[in-house]
Amino acid sequence: MTTATLPAPLDVRLMNMTATVLFIGCAVGVLVAGGSWLLRHPVFAIRQIAVEGDPVHTSAISLRANVAPQLEGNFFTIDLQAARHAFEQVPWVRSAQVRREFPASLRVQLQEHDVVAFWGAEGSEGSDMLVNSHGEVFEADAGDLEQGRLPRLVGVPQRSAEILQMYQRLMPALAPLGSGIDTLELKDNGGWRVTLENAAVLELGSGTPEVLLERVRRLVNTLPAVAQQQGRRVDALEYADLRHESGYALRLRGVTTVANEALRAAAEKAAAKAAEKAAQKAAQKAADQAARKAAAARTEAKAKLAGHNTRGED
Repeated sequence: MTTATLPAPLDVRLMNMTATVLFIGCAVGVLVAGGSWLLRHPVFAIRQIAVEGDPVHTSAISLRANVAPQLEGNFFTIDLQAARHAFEQVPWVRSAQVRREFPASLRVQLQEHDVVAFWGAEGSEGSDMLVNSHGEVFEADAGDLEQGRLPRLVGVPQRSAEILQMYQRLMPALAPLGSGIDTLELKDNGGWRVTLENAAVLELGSGTPEVLLERVRRLVNTLPAVAQQQGRRVDALEYADLRHESGYALRLRGVTTVANEALRAAAEKAAAKAAEKAAQKAAQKAADQAARKAAAARTEAKAKLAGHNTRGED
């Protein structure tokens, strides 16, 4: 015998649905309230910042002191990108990686700038800027640097990496001159200028790195012989202009000379032309004088002939 199950009355079904909705609502409310309580609970407030990376120019204590006041939220709500940005605003910090550590800590991996040069013309605005090993210009207190001589790079900041690369290529090429690079400048017209530590100035001109290095090698390879011819040593160099195609012009202490076959050939050619013109002028002058003498002789001869004819008629 089968017993039929009758559907629950409508009012019973509505009561069940209402009870279910109320239960779910209460559960959600409890969860939200509990979550809110957990998020605000002091146990999750950021209480510790662990710094990794062994910073040299900034202590971990000063990093925490400078950055902690800028951090907002607790372990759950803190904005890690904003925290990273706050650390990267600290002088000498190039990059930062920030991650949470439960329940109330941050761990920060720092990379400092590895300074390799000063940036900007000495004494100019922004001359306290520095350049790192990636060719990036940054601002920091140069007083924090250890004692040691750094070169100075000059140009537009957008080309700082290119200037650093050129410095790194020129340094070994110029080493035989016995003086390091004090300043390397990329001028607005695209020309390069080197000032050595002994104050000698080299005008490299413009061109590809290979062209510039070839000009430098020509100077380095021939300067000892040129200086010896003038009774000087290589360290007597004061100025060299390498912008000529096949040579260079230079100035030694007490001596000015030109080591440029192309320029010498041009000078000799100009002198030959001048001599040829002078010879032509002299020849023309002699021809004119001869012509005038011949004309005078003909005139005199005509006059004599006319006088002889007159006497014959008499």
